[in-house]
Amino acid sequence: MKKTTYGYVVLRYVHDVITGEFVNVGLVMHAPETDQVKSKTRTSMGRLKATFPDLDRAAFVAAMKSVTSALHRVEKQFRSDGMIKQFSDAKSFAHLAVPIDDSSLQWSPVSTGLTDDFDRTFDRVYQRMVTRYDHPSLVRRSDEDVWRPIREKIAERRITVRFEEKTIVGATDQIEFKHTWKNGAWHAYEALSLDLADADGIKDKARRWRGHLDAVFEGKSDPNLKLNFILGAPTDPKLLPAYENAVKILGHSPSQPKIYREGQIDDLVSEIEDEVRAHAAEHRRLF
Repeated sequence: MKKTTYGYVVLRYVHDVITGEFVNVGLVMHAPETDQVKSKTRTSMGRLKATFPDLDRAAFVAAMKSVTSALHRVEKQFRSDGMIKQFSDAKSFAHLAVPIDDSSLQWSPVSTGLTDDFDRTFDRVYQRMVTRYDHPSLVRRSDEDVWRPIREKIAERRITVRFEEKTIVGATDQIEFKHTWKNGAWHAYEALSLDLADADGIKDKARRWRGHLDAVFEGKSDPNLKLNFILGAPTDPKLLPAYENAVKILGHSPSQPKIYREGQIDDLVSEIEDEVRAHAAEHRRLF
């Protein structure tokens, strides 16, 4: 198959014009012999936020949407007018959409090559120049994801315990616990996922819960409630220090909750099983 010449320019986001630091955020490719033009820009932050922590996310996303619309508008106009042959290279097309100025969006010099499949080459160049160093987004676990293995183990062991929601009301606040049952005292189990994106988010979630607990149990602990937290650890090992800090934040609450890590789920379920059996035995003795 005959190969044709193509050229491309890369759109760069220059975060600081003084230092010249930039990250590639878009691509325009042009094959003059076949009148092909193709463009693509980022639709996500990718590694930009990690590279430039002070980046204004909303402003960047808005700017990229504007660039994408401009590129599509120019391409549509020139295709419909039959004027695409006027482009001498990819840069002449790109500059119609994003002109040369002193803004943070700048075009690279033109690079060229040969291709026998324009679309496939475009995808390859885009991956190499724009998304190569992106990391796939981690799937963060929810509170329900942390509770699920507990529920499954209870079912597997055929432990007859019927959980219900219960609201604990204090002088200035109240908390609704999703999984409680009564055996003389109320036993409450709250699964919290700390599998969050950053250290601040992990500690903030622990602080919010601690604040609620302190408001409800202010100055005293409730002898009729035994509170248990099951904490899901972050997927990212770098966030484990923040997780340990969150464990301490919750563990030092006046409500004196018992803290379980995910590796202690078997111990937790065994304790529930023992309490349920003891409750059933006491019920049979009385009746």
